[in-house]
Amino acid sequence: QVVGGKVKKPGKRGRKPSKIDLKAKLERSRQSARECRARKKLRYQYLEELVSSRERAICALREELEMYKQWCMAMDQGKIPSEIKALLTGEEQGKAQQNSIKLVRAGKTEANSSNP
Repeated sequence: QVVGGKVKKPGKRGRKPSKIDLKAKLERSRQSARECRARKKLRYQYLEELVSSRERAICALREELEMYKQWCMAMDQGKIPSEIKALLTGEEQGKAQQNSIKLVRAGKTEANSSNP
């Protein structure tokens, strides 16, 4: 086949890779593999940290559940645990503080609205 004054051979197109190109390709492949292994290592570290944090959270929730079970058993026996008493008195104090804060804020908004 003659195209543009040159003889064309059937087969592969483009330039043939030289030894330099093969070495460069091999080095790029090695570098890519290194980067892939590094990404994989980071991904595994992240997942391990995630699992360990979830395990710690599960342990904390189990302890809290056990504490609530003990409180319920004590209340079934007619005893009120001191922790519940403290929570109740703390909530009452908290509600009183919230109410006083609301009153103060309401007074400020009324004062601001009355002043043109």
